Amino acid sequence: MEYKHPWIPMTKATEKDMLESIGKKSLDDLFSNIPEKFKLPRDLNLPRSHSEMEVTRRIQELAGKNKPADNGRVFLGSGIGMHYVPAIVPALATRAEFLTSYTSYQAEVSQGMLQTLFEYQSLLAEILEIDVVNSSMYDMATAVAEAARMTARVKKQRSKFLVPGTMNPEHYQVLYTYTEPADIQLDRIEYDEKTGLMLLSDLESKMNEKVAGVYIENPSYLGFIESQVDEVSKIVHDYDALLVTGVDVLSLGLIRPPGNYGADIVIAEGQHLGSPMSFGGPLLGIFGCINDRKLIYQMPGRLVGMTKTEKEPYEDGYVLTLSPREQHIRREKATSNICSNQALAAVTAAIYLSLLGPAGLKQVGETIAYNANYTAKMLDKIPGVKAPAIGESIWKEFVVQFQKNVSAKDVHEGLLARGFHGGKILTDEYPALGESMLFCVTEIHSKETIDELIQAVKDIMSQGGAKS
Repeated sequence: MEYKHPWIPMTKATEKDMLESIGKKSLDDLFSNIPEKFKLPRDLNLPRSHSEMEVTRRIQELAGKNKPADNGRVFLGSGIGMHYVPAIVPALATRAEFLTSYTSYQAEVSQGMLQTLFEYQSLLAEILEIDVVNSSMYDMATAVAEAARMTARVKKQRSKFLVPGTMNPEHYQVLYTYTEPADIQLDRIEYDEKTGLMLLSDLESKMNEKVAGVYIENPSYLGFIESQVDEVSKIVHDYDALLVTGVDVLSLGLIRPPGNYGADIVIAEGQHLGSPMSFGGPLLGIFGCINDRKLIYQMPGRLVGMTKTEKEPYEDGYVLTLSPREQHIRREKATSNICSNQALAAVTAAIYLSLLGPAGLKQVGETIAYNANYTAKMLDKIPGVKAPAIGESIWKEFVVQFQKNVSAKDVHEGLLARGFHGGKILTDEYPALGESMLFCVTEIHSKETIDELIQAVKDIMSQGGAKS
C-alpha cells in the first residue's frame, strides 16, 4: 500500500498524471537539462519526522540559549532601537481584524482596516508637519531609495541625487541598488570631521541643473543633530531641487519637524513606534510629501482616503484613493511595486502613537535625550574614551571612540563577557573615526544599568582590553 504523508497531497498517481500532461515519463526526464555534475547522487540526510511536542521541546531548548534583549543591557542601534512597547499595543494590533501585512483592496468589506490606516497617515502627517503620508513602505532604506527615484521622475531631465557622507552605509547600498538601473547618479557631500555637519561649501559646489534631490538625515546616522537644516533647505531650493529628509519620529517631540524647514519629501523608520527589533525585521517605512500634485502622483505606495455618502444621513467611508502599483492597471507607468506594505506594522504604529499622544511623545523624547547625554558624558570621563567622538548635540545615538591601543572589538567582547551588548562597531565603515562604536541609549535604559555599563567600560580600558 502506498504511503501517503498526512500533509502532502501528492500521490504517485497524481505525479504520473502531471508528468504525462507535459509529455514526460519520469522526474528524471523533467530535470534532464540539468548537468549530472550539479545533481546530488544520494538522498538528503534529513532527520525523521517529529511530533509537535518534540518539535516544541527542541525549539524551547534552542531559545533557552538566547539572552533577553529587553532587559536594558543592549546598547545596539544604528537606525533600529530597543524601545518600550506597552502591552496594549500588540494586544490590539494582533486582533484578527488587523492581522495582515496587506492593504485592504475591497473597501466595502474592509472599512475598519482602512480607517485605521487613514488614522496612521493622519497621525504621521501631523507629527512630521507634512501634508500627505502614504500607507506605507517596507523600511527606511527602501523609502530613501524610492524617494530618490521619485525626485528624478518629478524633476525631469535631472539625474543626480546628493546624500550626506555620514549616511547609513546599509541604506546607501539599497539606494544604489534602486538608482543604478534608473541611471541616477549618486554623489556624497563631505562633512566636518569634528561636528559631523554637512559642509555647505561642498553642497553648493555640487548643486547644478542636473541635481534632482538632496537627502539629509536629522538626527544623523552617527547620532548628531544636523543644525544647518535651514541653510541646506535654502541652497537646495535655490537650485529648484527637492529636499528629502530622513528623521526619527520619536525625536520630533523635541526637535523641529522636517516640514517646518521646507522638506519636500520625508522618510523615517517606523520600527520605533511599537514594533520589536526582532533581529532586524519586519520594519516599517514611513513616506510623506508636500501637497503638490506633481509629487503626490509620483508617490510610491498607497494612499487611503476618506469620503462621505452623497445623501443624508451622511456617513464617512474609506477607500484606496491612489494605488500606483503596476497591478492597478498602471503597467509600465507604475511608480511602485510595493506589495506587502507593512500594514500590520503601520497599524501598530497608529496604536502606539494614539496611546502616547503629544505629551507622551515629548516625554519619551526627553527621557531618551537625558539618558543618551548622561551616558556620553560619563563615558567621556573615562581615560582613553571620547564621547561623543563626532558631533556637538546628540539625541539618542552617538559615536564612542577608544584610544590607548584598545580596539572596539576588545571593548565589545569585554562587554559581552560582563553581560552587556555594546554599540555597533564602526571601525570598518568609518576608518577616520578610528576604533569606535555607535551606541544607542533609549528610555528602557535605567540609570543603574547605565552606571554598570560605565563601570564595565572603565574596567575594560584600565585592563587594556582584557575580557575579565
